[in-house]
Amino acid sequence: MPELDYTEEEILARASQGDRDAFGQLYERHVERIFNYVYYRTGNTHDAEDLTARVFQRAMKHVINYTDRGVPFSAWLYRIAHNLVANWHRDRSRKREIPLDDVPILPTRGDHPEKNLVRSQEREALLKMIRTLPAERQTLLILKFVEDLSNAEIGAIMGRSEGAIKSLYHRTLLALRDQMEDQNLSLEGE
Repeated sequence: MPELDYTEEEILARASQGDRDAFGQLYERHVERIFNYVYYRTGNTHDAEDLTARVFQRAMKHVINYTDRGVPFSAWLYRIAHNLVANWHRDRSRKREIPLDDVPILPTRGDHPEKNLVRSQEREALLKMIRTLPAERQTLLILKFVEDLSNAEIGAIMGRSEGAIKSLYHRTLLALRDQMEDQNLSLEGE
């Protein structure tokens, strides 16, 4: 079944009838975004790979029960990912951080090594602050800035109205700004 011949809804209908090739196409369409989401929530490539595989194993097992409720299929996958990540954090009782080696800062022409080091340290500090936020605020920031989704799309994934997402986004940015000011951190040039 060539992917270009079918809409996602048609592929999903086939997958829900047990067509593994169709589910494979859904996997290909969504695996990168789900992996990114899980990675930013766990901060660890190994765990993100493992949890992403579990998301799709669970989805494949339950796709026959999937019901279209007017939200994208990706919202269902993000909900599965969210639940697995929440369980992962609960099981570990502490959050992990991304080592600096995992967040490469590539120098651009004219940049001085000192500026790159400062920028890298500022980004690491910001990631630490983000990881102290409640899970729903972390999810919002990942979907907004990593996945580049609209407020409406984020609302569908998080089960909230677009207005509620705008409000949560505004409160989250204000809280981060206050934390940054408290720590005298500025992300100049960002």
